[in-house]
Amino acid sequence: MQTLLDVIIPVFVVIGFGYVAVWRGFFTTSGIDGLMKFTQSFAIPCLLFQAIAKIDLGHSFDPVLLSSFYAGAAICFAAGLVGARVVFKRDWEDCVAIGFCCLFSNSVLLGLPITERAYGPDALTGNFAIVAMHSPFCYGLGITAMEIVRNRGQSVLVMARGVARSMFRNALVVAIALGFFVNLTGLPMPTVIDDALSLIARAALPAALFALGGVLVQYRPEGDGRTIAMVCVIALVLHPALVWLFGSAQHLPTDGFRSGVLTSAMAPGVNSYIFANMYGRAKRVAASSVLIATGVSVITVWLWLIALGGT
Repeated sequence: MQTLLDVIIPVFVVIGFGYVAVWRGFFTTSGIDGLMKFTQSFAIPCLLFQAIAKIDLGHSFDPVLLSSFYAGAAICFAAGLVGARVVFKRDWEDCVAIGFCCLFSNSVLLGLPITERAYGPDALTGNFAIVAMHSPFCYGLGITAMEIVRNRGQSVLVMARGVARSMFRNALVVAIALGFFVNLTGLPMPTVIDDALSLIARAALPAALFALGGVLVQYRPEGDGRTIAMVCVIALVLHPALVWLFGSAQHLPTDGFRSGVLTSAMAPGVNSYIFANMYGRAKRVAASSVLIATGVSVITVWLWLIALGGT
């Protein structure tokens, strides 16, 4: 119970403040949209750029951690896609969007603050390694699958152009790529620029959590209840269970094990809705899944933290 109070509840209280502020009219919808745009397009990219630019790549990018996390994510994407097609008889484009909801954990807005509160700032190395690959991997997989089903019969070149165009319009992907460039080249960063980036980055997580709460007000859980339940089970239970299994089998060190399991246990991120909205497919399922899974994750993340206490 102390873990729930000390680690999880403060994060969700900030989300709750954002939710209530918009719900009761203290903060406008347009204002929260602007705040979310600031966090997604500027503050979080600054945070990720700094983290990747300064991280020890040789030490941090544990192939066991990354393979455990992303093998689990890919299986969950396939499970969501196949479940939507076979069980719920959705068309293929809807199936890809639903699979993406099962794939894209909220690794930044929830994964970083909860891991930091549970194990301290030094425990975030594994999280940053996962986050560095998260948007490129998830968007790469999701966009590629969507372009394949949308452009059946067209050339590989047309599909490749569609994937590349969508990928490099994503601010998170661009920031991560620039961070890798600075890290690998050893390009010195002027102190004044580094300090300015730090100021923006410090605002990233609290502002993003508040904005997430405000955005969730707009998501109404309507219809598609069984499909939404499937997404929640895959995202909150199956993914962390798979990472636990793969990490244990490969003797993943404790810090990486905790980062991998906790990050995979997060609810689908707002990017799940952004992806669905980008293609105009399964938007109601995506929106409701983000809202409901975020609420349910208060309990499921607590249970995973209890389980991790013995690792």
